[in-house]
Formats: sequence, structure tokens, C-alpha cells
Amino acid sequence: MSDPKSNIRYKVFIVEDNKLYAQVLKKQLVDNNYQVKVFYNGKDCIAQLDDQPDVITLDYTLPDMTGQEVLKEIQKKLPNTHVIIISAQESISTAIELMKNGAYDYIMKAPDTREKLTNIIKNIYQSDQLKEENTRLKDAIKERYHFRKLIKGNSREIDHIFNLMEKAIQTNISVSIYGETGTGKELVAKGIHYNSPRSNKPFVAVNVSAIPEGLVESELFGHEKGAFTGADFRKTGKFELANTGTLFLDEIADLDLNIQAKLLRIIQEREVTRLGGTEEIPLDVRILTATHKNLSTLVSEGKFRQDLYYRLLGLPIELPPLRQRGNDVILLAKHFVNEFCKENNMAAKSIPDETKQLLLKYNYPGNIRELKAIMELACVMTNSDTIKPAHLNMSVEENVQNLLSNEKTLEEYNHEIVQYFLNKYNQNVRLVASKLGIGKSTIYRMLQKKELALN
Repeated sequence: MSDPKSNIRYKVFIVEDNKLYAQVLKKQLVDNNYQVKVFYNGKDCIAQLDDQPDVITLDYTLPDMTGQEVLKEIQKKLPNTHVIIISAQESISTAIELMKNGAYDYIMKAPDTREKLTNIIKNIYQSDQLKEENTRLKDAIKERYHFRKLIKGNSREIDHIFNLMEKAIQTNISVSIYGETGTGKELVAKGIHYNSPRSNKPFVAVNVSAIPEGLVESELFGHEKGAFTGADFRKTGKFELANTGTLFLDEIADLDLNIQAKLLRIIQEREVTRLGGTEEIPLDVRILTATHKNLSTLVSEGKFRQDLYYRLLGLPIELPPLRQRGNDVILLAKHFVNEFCKENNMAAKSIPDETKQLLLKYNYPGNIRELKAIMELACVMTNSDTIKPAHLNMSVEENVQNLLSNEKTLEEYNHEIVQYFLNKYNQNVRLVASKLGIGKSTIYRMLQKKELALN
């Protein structure tokens, strides 16, 4: 809000011993929709400070106290209240001294004082509104990125991740995040940053593997104009952009060995020099890294610097693949369905037990990212308020290939194989029995025992 007329609750105190002049100022401010109280001496104003005015206009010369003394009392009780000194004195030294002691502005009594005062208060009001809006946005971001809301799950594995994140937000320790593609490594990085003391500072994410090899150094460290062919202007690197905040280096394992050496120096020296430049820029950056590769193996193979590995290791957090998170699959599936329906103004959709069973059996090579895609497509494919197994677009061949990745009884494997073929051949029991070389009665018996489900 930039218009003070939209907020008549904005309070202004006028402290002025000239009663006529005080009423003139009051009328000017009331006409601009401010809530105004007038005091003719300093003590009466101080006695009413519990009303918490937003702005106080203060005559420097009062019958009972000096403006300096009143300002001091206001500063003690209401350090965030803006005080504007209005005085007939033209002493520059007095104005400077008052401003040093916390006065917001100093105005000479003159024919245009009312207009000046109105403009100053309007600017204060707009500034306060911006500060309030920024505070609301920061609070909203913190709420949005509180990791127990950001990362969905109730499993023991996710509780362990939450515990590690709690430790990570308490200090500036580097954090190395490991996990298969699609397990939510960037969400963990954001959750750590936005719940840390650096939450109101920049969060800069860089996917190292997505940057062309010849541009990695420029992207990370920046360059000066003319540093190389095509450098037509100065470029600020990601380290500078993240200064005082957090730099998240995703897929750090793909970083070239030469760049690794320069990265190590920057981390050790806590300063960066742009390509083609000589200025050493001090850095205060927290570094979080992520990779789906085994960095310790790459170190032993000579593909990743050992000294950099230990610099970045800090607190390691290894994210479990979705297939190891049990019922979190269903919790996430419901979340993705609800979010998709809400975003697309679709009717809410339920997930029946037979669909849940299929979701729990799948291996999810693409992890959470794949489950999200599966559930969003299912919302589109169904013509009702129910998502059935037939609406799930899963890579069933790969799922069968991965059956042995989970230890089960032979009977459980048999059930999964028969269920797979029933789904594949549209619940045709006769055809499935023929394909598998088993009797139809065997399949019917499994159905009767609810070991299988017809969709």
C-alpha cells in the first residue's frame, strides 16, 4: 500500500507549544487521513507513548523540556518511532546533533513547512509499508520452506533426514547431500538455507552439469569485460551473487579437475577474483553440494580432488530412494494429486486400495520426480473422481526387471508376476493363465484370497 488514505490507523503525535500552529499542522495531517494527537509540552507526550505512535513531530523549544530531552525519552521507550524535529532555529550544528541522536529529519518553520511535513510522513509511511511487506514475505518463505512441510514423509528414514537438517541449520557447516536422481536434494538444500540464520540472504543454486564446459569458470567466478572473446561486459559470478547467503552446487561430481583446484582456493581464501580481473572480492558464503555419484569412489579413481572432497564433506546427508520409504509413497501420491487438482481447478480425486497396492510395489527408478509425473498424468487420464491402476503410466517392464531388488518370499513374487500380467492383458484371466502356463483356478483362488486385484 502506498496511499496513506488506505490506512487511517497510522498514528502521528504533534508536540508543539504554539497552540495555533499545532492545530494548523493537525488539520494538514488529518486531511491526509492520519490519526493525530496534539500535545503542548514534552511530559504529556512522554506520558502517552504507550499509544505507540508511528511518527512524532517535535518542536525543539518546549516550555518544560528541550527537544533533545524529549527525543532521548522517546528513543528509550519507542526506538522504532520516527521523530521529525520542527524548529525555528537555523542552527546546522543542532540539526546534525539531533540527527545523530536518532531524529529522522529536521524541518525549519517556514511557509512551506506543512507541505514538507506531509511529504516526509508520506515517505515514512510508504517505507514502513514496504518493510512490513518484506517481513510478511520473509515469514511466508520461511513457512513455505520449513522442511517438515517442504519434504513430505513420516517414515523412519525421513525422520533421520529431518534430524540431520536440524543439526545443519544450527551452524554454518558445509553440507554434502547424496542420493539418486529425483530424491529431492535441492529441496533439502532450500530447507536448510531458509531455516538458517542466512534465511533472508540470497540462495543461489547452480547445476554444474548443465553449464557448458567452457563457461563454468565464468558462471561461478564471474569475468571482467574483455576477459576473453565474447566478454562484452562484466559478469557477476554465482559466488558474488550468493555473498552473505548460500551457494548450492548441484551435481558437484561433474566439475572439471582444473575448476576444482580454483574452487578449493576460493573456499580456503574466502575471496574470489573475476576472470580477467585483479580485484580480490571478500566472500562470506555457505556452500551446500549435492551429487548422485559416490564422491569417495571418484576420489580413489583420481577424478575428484581429495582435499576438495574433505572441504565440502562437512555434514553428509544421504537421501533414501523412494522405494525404501514405505508408506511415504502413498502420502506423496496423495499430495501430488491434491496439488495438481487444486492448481488445475479439477475435482478432488481419491486413490483406492488396489491403486495404492500397485504404487507400493513399483520400484521408482526416477524416485519422487517420477511419482509426481505418474500421479499428475493419472489425474488427467481418469474420467471420474477415482484414480485406478489402469491410469498409472508406469514402466512395468523395468519394474519386473527390478523385482529382485527387494527381498520377498517366492509366493509374494508369484503374486506380483500374476498381477503384472493381469494388468498388462486387461484382466483377461484365461489369456494370463495361458501365458504363464498355470490353471485359471489358480488365478481365481488368488483373487478370492485378495492376493490379486481386478481393476
